[in-house]
Amino acid sequence: MSAKSIFWSVVVVVLAGAAYAVYAPDRIEPISPRAAELARQVRARLPLASPTPAAAHPEAVQAPAAIPVEAETAARKNFTVVLENLGQVAAYNTVTVKARVDGQIMRIAFKEGQRVKEGDLLAEIDPRPFQATLDQAEAKKRQDEATLANAKLDLARYSTLVKKSFASQQQFDTQNSLVNQLIAQTAADAAAIDAAKVQLGYARITAPLTGRVGYRLIDQGNMVAASQQTGIVVIDQLHPIAVTFPAPEERVSEINELMKKGEAKVTVKTTDGKPLSTGVLEVVDNHIDTATGTVTLKARFDNTDDKLWPGLAVIADLTLGVDKDAVVVPTAAVQHGVQGLFVYVIGADNKVSVRKVAVANQNTQETAIAEGLKGGEKIVTNGQALLRPGSLVAIQTADSRS
Repeated sequence: MSAKSIFWSVVVVVLAGAAYAVYAPDRIEPISPRAAELARQVRARLPLASPTPAAAHPEAVQAPAAIPVEAETAARKNFTVVLENLGQVAAYNTVTVKARVDGQIMRIAFKEGQRVKEGDLLAEIDPRPFQATLDQAEAKKRQDEATLANAKLDLARYSTLVKKSFASQQQFDTQNSLVNQLIAQTAADAAAIDAAKVQLGYARITAPLTGRVGYRLIDQGNMVAASQQTGIVVIDQLHPIAVTFPAPEERVSEINELMKKGEAKVTVKTTDGKPLSTGVLEVVDNHIDTATGTVTLKARFDNTDDKLWPGLAVIADLTLGVDKDAVVVPTAAVQHGVQGLFVYVIGADNKVSVRKVAVANQNTQETAIAEGLKGGEKIVTNGQALLRPGSLVAIQTADSRS
């Protein structure tokens, strides 16, 4: 092939490519954006050229897509101020029952997990050594009482003899002193008997309060001592029962006022929100924990249905009062930014703006706004991650988003 033929072949290919680019600029744009732009300009100047979709509607290229969000209207209503915190159930009273005398466990009188009443027998230590001590003390007292009776008779005789000068005054005084000594001795004997009875009574180990026993800590036949640390069983009082939970230090004055009025009601629920019981706040701790800035509260619950159990983690709600006619929004709408709290407010043109707000009170579901928002304004409650001031939004429901 001659050079002339090659030249005209190249010219034909270039012209064909240029014509293709003019009538299909979108196809060559991935290869050369600059060539595609020149092709659009040439096509626009052709007398019979039809405009491309982008040329016919340039606003379609520039208009941003609306961001789907969920929204709600800020409402004006009464907002119940509830202090909500994680708490823990604890026995109202807990006693570790221990032996008060040394000896061998002859009997265990309870079953593990049993409910016991105050005074019920729990265990019995071999009582024979203590019974013997008591018998010995009683015998000693009877002996001393007999000696005292004889001494009193002698004193009466000396009293008669002294009056008739048949006995000296010294003999009478000595006998009177002996009688007094024996009276003191019988009093000591009576005290020894009481002490022996107490020791014998300790051989029967009874429940000091009404509650529920746990696992048995010692078995029948073992030796126990008053000095040992291990107990026989632990009793927890479950009726009533207590719940302890923290509160922010800035709320202490409000809580104390509620307690003075007798209006400090506490409700508890499971960590997944299931209601459990309602009780009354009973104790505000006498100091604030400086490490956490909180004060510990203790509430009492009747717990007749046994829904509360020692060690159970619960959510405790303390009602502080009612904020009347407050601007209330879902808590999910309130966002944390570098400059503080804010919400996205949706305007009439469906574009959002950032509005700084101040929170008066808050719980997991709703927030009462103190400043920055008015009732009736529409705010974004879900989908804030993609938003910027001026973003166009399309309001959707939770069902449509899913």
